[in-house]
Amino acid sequence: MTRDHNHQPPRYNKLYLDKKNAKICGVCAGIADYTGIDSTIIRIVAILGLLSPASGIFFIAYFLMCWLVDAKPADLFESKEEDEFWKGVRTQPKNTIRDVRHKFREIERRLRAAEAHVTSREYSLHKEFENLDK
Repeated sequence: MTRDHNHQPPRYNKLYLDKKNAKICGVCAGIADYTGIDSTIIRIVAILGLLSPASGIFFIAYFLMCWLVDAKPADLFESKEEDEFWKGVRTQPKNTIRDVRHKFREIERRLRAAEAHVTSREYSLHKEFENLDK
């Protein structure tokens, strides 16, 4: 089985063109997705840039991004929750770390409660009574 060295797995924290939410070629939607800023605001800034004296630079930058930036893979995220998680990693990494710690603490608390229940004397006694009925 040969391995394709040119094909790399998608990176979750990379800037992609968002063709799904695109108006022209997905640059503004991709920047909005990457930064967590509303796409309407990004589009307004882009339009203002095109109306400014530096419009040539904005025009060139926009079409260079259309040409150079990869389109967002359709199967990049398996779920909406995973998409939101990685968006949080890009825009607010400290909050993401805090949220993951909180989830792990909650899982740890639930595991300890389950372990305490299974190892309790009442659980053992209940199991013994169940075995007597069989």
